[in-house]
Amino acid sequence: MSTTLPPSSSGTATQESREATDAPDAPTSRETTETPEAGPETEPGLGAEARTAPWGTDPYANALRNGHGPLFLRRSDGWLLPLEVERWCSDAGSADLSALHRCEGPVLDIGCGPGRLVAELSALGHRALGIDVSEAAVARTRRIGGSALLRSVFDPLPGEGRWGTVLLVDGNIGIGGDPAALLDRAADLLSTGGLLIAETSPLDIDERVQVRLDDGLRTPAEKAAPGPADRPFPWARIGTPALLRYADACGWRPADQWSAEGRAFVSLRRPRPPVRDRSARTSSQSAESANNTPVISSQLER
Repeated sequence: MSTTLPPSSSGTATQESREATDAPDAPTSRETTETPEAGPETEPGLGAEARTAPWGTDPYANALRNGHGPLFLRRSDGWLLPLEVERWCSDAGSADLSALHRCEGPVLDIGCGPGRLVAELSALGHRALGIDVSEAAVARTRRIGGSALLRSVFDPLPGEGRWGTVLLVDGNIGIGGDPAALLDRAADLLSTGGLLIAETSPLDIDERVQVRLDDGLRTPAEKAAPGPADRPFPWARIGTPALLRYADACGWRPADQWSAEGRAFVSLRRPRPPVRDRSARTSSQSAESANNTPVISSQLER
């Protein structure tokens, strides 16, 4: 789907090592080489195709390449949520900066999209890394000077447990359709006392739905032959009150909440789970990883 040729396997390893140096404390070569590229096959036990595959398909990739929509999330009842592709493909705005200026230490941007936040964080002097399941998003992030990897948040990632800040902006608190599971995963990624900054819906809402990507441009013949973009996947929309309820149940500590340009944000401090819980979770993840064969993508864009 890229206009560039995929690198050789040695080129992929070189790019992988270069991007991983943006992780906290520069992960070792062993950690770097054992971390798989994201793709439907690499998400352990999460029904990954339904979670991630549509974001690698033409409507999303085309929108990022063009720098604009139309692009929507369509619910099964026909309701449409417009996606702000133009804003995502622009420079970071004042609302974005209100979040970025609160970042601490090295920053992981989950669902980085076309990379405006990663690029801006780098310009501000932060070590920043974006992850996204879309090759087009990763390629565009790199083209504008950011560091990014083709990964799902649920894949093994560089620097786990050492990130100073994790970002879930532009609706990405909805990834996977399970906010509690996403909060738990963010806690795994952050260092002790680390900061999660999430953008929430300006509405007081707590909604988990099945959606699909829709650009409104497909012909009747194309609609009659469903492709990957037609497969529904789980998504969530939550407002600040709902996020705070999930956070409280998971042990997160509220740090701040604010709004800017009609957008709502919340920052949370990483919970401190008991040692037994942390050890059990680490053992479970290690066993799960051992049961899943890493797949290294040969399509990583430079």
